[in-house]
Amino acid sequence: MSNVNCADERRMTSIFEKYLTLWVALCIIGGIALGKIAPELAKTLDGMSINVSGTPVVSLPIAVCLFFMMYPIMVKIDFEKVIRAGRSGRPVFLTLFINWCVKPFTMYIIALVFLGFLFRGFIGAEAVDLVKMPFGLDLPVGSTHGAGTVVLADGVKMLEIPLWRSYFAGCILLGIAPCTAMVLVWGYLSRGNDGLTLVMVAINSLTMLVLYGILGGFLLGVGKLPVPWQALLLSVGVYVALPLVAGYFSRKLIISAKGEEWFREKFLHLLTPVTIGALLLTLVLLFSFKGEVILANPLTILWISVPLFIQTVFIFALGYIGAKMLKLKYEDAAPAAMIGASNHFEVAIATAVMLFGLSSGAALATVVGVLIEVPVMLMLVGICKRTASWFEA
Repeated sequence: MSNVNCADERRMTSIFEKYLTLWVALCIIGGIALGKIAPELAKTLDGMSINVSGTPVVSLPIAVCLFFMMYPIMVKIDFEKVIRAGRSGRPVFLTLFINWCVKPFTMYIIALVFLGFLFRGFIGAEAVDLVKMPFGLDLPVGSTHGAGTVVLADGVKMLEIPLWRSYFAGCILLGIAPCTAMVLVWGYLSRGNDGLTLVMVAINSLTMLVLYGILGGFLLGVGKLPVPWQALLLSVGVYVALPLVAGYFSRKLIISAKGEEWFREKFLHLLTPVTIGALLLTLVLLFSFKGEVILANPLTILWISVPLFIQTVFIFALGYIGAKMLKLKYEDAAPAAMIGASNHFEVAIATAVMLFGLSSGAALATVVGVLIEVPVMLMLVGICKRTASWFEA
């Protein structure tokens, strides 16, 4: 039998975490309403960007919001534990294998089957989406790049690509981003090994610095989507490396000045509302711009949700069964399965906005990932707790 103490009922204590699904739903409604009331607001905010050669590369409002999403995650990383975890063996190997050798490719296949074939008629076989021109690319109007055609929209060169491919791109960006944030909550609720969860989160964050850009460029390129390597790597640098460096040095300074107990008991508790608040503000911006698309075709959310749901459940099952075959303890098996199933939607949203634009279908697809994340992962937490007895003590 498992040695999990079933009386140890862990629950979300923060009102932000406990009702995250409700907050996400309210942000969707509020964002759509804002788009109706002030349709120019999101366009104005999206225009506040850092341009390189006339091409908007980094949206400043989104960059600020996403920094505050990522920083609280990165500041928790203890690099000494990361080094020691490299010797822990099976749980780390299982997590890395599923996250980087399996998950990106199954997401590609599942999303392609549903969005490119089964749901293509519902999405609109002829429907198109306007996305940013790739960073550093200057092609004449009417020329083609990948699956896109260069067009002029409001005096700006954009790429016109099939709408389903834009949604497909968002799914790919989710599939190559294993969770490094909310998985700490899912591991806690499932009564998993919190220390191991944090270590695996740290290792995945560092691995992402190397592999996210490589896998993203490869899979998006295979999908005939107009994404340059330099822009994808820049997004990783801005949204992962920058908060990681800031987290590392501020952690050292705070612990040196106040001590580790104050850091853990006081400082970290202040960051959760900041993280989720920044996420919710980002969602309002995204949905304020996509409100017309959603209202015109409310089933859009459903078409995107189906492949994301199937992928999540499949990867969880693969990790959970793999943990059983490797004879891991339940406390290690639960977080090892959870970290692959959950997605790092903060980085996915940031990358989609940076590469394709705030109004793109790719950005919408990554936001749908947030929408289904909480209910689906809570369902998987329940499955874990009900099956804890499958694992030996």
